[in-house]
Amino acid sequence: MEEAGNMEGYFRNSQGLYLLLLFSVSRVMCVSIHYSVPEEKKSGSLVANVLKDLKLGNEELSVHRAQLVSKSSKQYFHLDIHSGNLLINDKIDREALCGQVEPCLLLSEIVLEDPLEFYSIEIRIEDVNDNAPRFSKNKFALEIPENVPINTLFLLESAQDIDLGKNSVQNYTLTPTEHFQLEIEDNSENKYLSLCLVKPLDREEKEEFELTLTAVDGGIPQRTGTVQINVNILDINDNFPQFSQTEYKVTLKENSPQDTLVCKVKATDMDLGSNAKITYSFHQVNEKVQKLFYLHKDTGEITVIGEIDYEKETSYDMSIRATDGGGLSGNCKVLVEVEDLNDNAPEISVISLKNIIREDSALNTVVALFSVTDQDSGDNGRSACSMDMNLPFALKMTTNNYYQLVIQSPLDREKTTEYNVTITAVDRGSPRLTSTRIIHVQISDVNDNPPIFDKSLFKMKIQENNIPGLLIDSVHAVDLDMEQNAKLTYSLLPGKVGGGSVASYISINAETGNIYALRSLDYELIKELRATVRATDGGIPPLSSEVIVHIIVIDENDNAPFFLYPLQNSTSPCNELLPKKAEAGYLVTKVVAVDLDSGQNSWLSYELLKATDPGLFSIGAQNGEVKTRRPLAERDTNKQRLVIAVRDNGVPPQTSTATLNVLLVDGFSDPYLKVVDVRQQEHEDEGTLTMYLVICLASVSSVFLLCIISFAVIKICKKDPGGTFIAAPPHFPPSRPDIPENCTDSQSGSLSRNYQYDVCLTGGSLSSEFRFLRPLIPVFSVADPNIPVIQQMSSGSQGIAELLDNKQPREEVSKLQYD
Repeated sequence: MEEAGNMEGYFRNSQGLYLLLLFSVSRVMCVSIHYSVPEEKKSGSLVANVLKDLKLGNEELSVHRAQLVSKSSKQYFHLDIHSGNLLINDKIDREALCGQVEPCLLLSEIVLEDPLEFYSIEIRIEDVNDNAPRFSKNKFALEIPENVPINTLFLLESAQDIDLGKNSVQNYTLTPTEHFQLEIEDNSENKYLSLCLVKPLDREEKEEFELTLTAVDGGIPQRTGTVQINVNILDINDNFPQFSQTEYKVTLKENSPQDTLVCKVKATDMDLGSNAKITYSFHQVNEKVQKLFYLHKDTGEITVIGEIDYEKETSYDMSIRATDGGGLSGNCKVLVEVEDLNDNAPEISVISLKNIIREDSALNTVVALFSVTDQDSGDNGRSACSMDMNLPFALKMTTNNYYQLVIQSPLDREKTTEYNVTITAVDRGSPRLTSTRIIHVQISDVNDNPPIFDKSLFKMKIQENNIPGLLIDSVHAVDLDMEQNAKLTYSLLPGKVGGGSVASYISINAETGNIYALRSLDYELIKELRATVRATDGGIPPLSSEVIVHIIVIDENDNAPFFLYPLQNSTSPCNELLPKKAEAGYLVTKVVAVDLDSGQNSWLSYELLKATDPGLFSIGAQNGEVKTRRPLAERDTNKQRLVIAVRDNGVPPQTSTATLNVLLVDGFSDPYLKVVDVRQQEHEDEGTLTMYLVICLASVSSVFLLCIISFAVIKICKKDPGGTFIAAPPHFPPSRPDIPENCTDSQSGSLSRNYQYDVCLTGGSLSSEFRFLRPLIPVFSVADPNIPVIQQMSSGSQGIAELLDNKQPREEVSKLQYD
């Protein structure tokens, strides 16, 4: 409603501005369009297509830059200027927007520019059944007296439904009952509900009714609202008190003490509240009865207040009246007959008593001394004493009717802390009279129970690398004694753990039994501790017990794997030899690592992190076996460097790495093959290669100069008329057409591997074998760095190789071979 008012005010304020625009613009049109849309539609739902109603083309809205202007503060709709669809921009709640106002209208305008045109759009929001009927409360209470006449009406509250028309409340229903029915008075605006009583009420028959009132609207789907009606029936005083018996007959012994209960009369009233509250009183009884007996007005109990003597009166007759809160009453009679008895009971007199005795008292110790007397004479004055059975006490009779209560069996305070000994004295009269006396005896504690631990063995666990002072666990013992005898002190007995004292590793709180770690424990050094704890009570003399405490140290993944082979921290690298003829799957070596941890923290897995040629080798994840993945090729570098990682299975995992150098050799039969320091070999190779390059460049320059001189000599000889003899130039092999002009590696600056010379010295003979892959560029690869080799090739088509071996007695070139 508030938003509708704001929209209307906004519309009035904007009218003047729109009129001014109408007069100032030469070509202004105004068309009014009406639409309707149900409430609660989703955002993006289509209201209508305005193109047909505005008689515009498909593109005119976008050409004229159409805009949808809302007259309300909130933009509920959106105009798609490309399709002309008027869409819902936000879900609309008619009840929140207009309340009970009908019709509920939203005003907007479509404004076109060039020329300026206005199109008024009036959108009616239609009500849908989205609200259920509701009562102001979930439960109503009615109080109706039980004497209300039939056809009495009790007004009920109607339900409210904020929907309109048929979507609002249309009908009501009531839970079927034989006492009530629903009356509906319908007028043009509201329905008035009443609860009509159709059958007389009786609270004593039924005092409460629970009815359910249901309001039903007429929408689709149909919605309902319910309310609970509790009808309480109020009581009226329509019932008389009634006694359970019209006459009570009781027997009362003479000399009954005061407050002795003679009998109890009971009357009931079917009414409720004050109407059922009954008060008892004597009715027409003589003064003598009122002096001997007392009637409790609320409970109906008749008790003795005077001396009852059979010799004076043998019976008493009395009338009792019961009156309710409404003044209605009922009567009954009580007949009391007095029974003649031996009216002097024996008397027990305690002369001395030890209320507290030690539990270690000796047998036959006297606990109490008492006497029994009876004022009667003859058999009525003779009495006998007895006590309860199954007690550690006994009665001993002495002279002159004196009795002693003595200990007859050992006492144990932990089983029974106190005894109530009942002494019974019975005379020999007819009937016999009995007197009782209860003697309370407490047993004091002595320190006769040692401490008892909860367990015969305490098992505890602690994580290694703990912080000093950490609470591990606690031991607990109990002592069946009490007070100081049960006050326990815990101590740690001397013991040895791993060559040291137990007390240097753990301590115990003397009062609580908490065990603490004094230092950080290392599982790899100490896996368990066994200590003896003693519990001592505070008795005199003190008693103690001992128990074994077994502390298990739990492993933590605090140790990284360590390589045994290749040795992880060795200063010299580990080298392995691999024949060049090895096939795929060849076992090169097996790396071995260990982990000082235990369990899954010591489960190791191997991994090949780096390799000179990653595709050449593989390693077993579990067994650490290094194998070849493929056969070796001529291109493979003679020195292969592998970086191997081993990882444990702890959380978090620990990792170690080791380096393994693999040297490719022709075979293991050569006597000169040996394991060398690869780092030293690399330095020597670099120096040798530099020397080779210098010699090669000098040789090429010399050959080139020699070729020029030879060429000049040949030319001169051809021009010599005398036919001077010219020595034939040396025979050069034909040039290889597939040799590239640039033979260097553009990335590293070294000579290309595609034109590599391999020099291999075999056996112990004086022969050497050379393989020239490309007879153009000198590249050197020596199996043994201790053997100097010089290879030279000319820039033309001739290759010369010379082998200089300082270790052999003479130089020999065994074979020149083109590849």
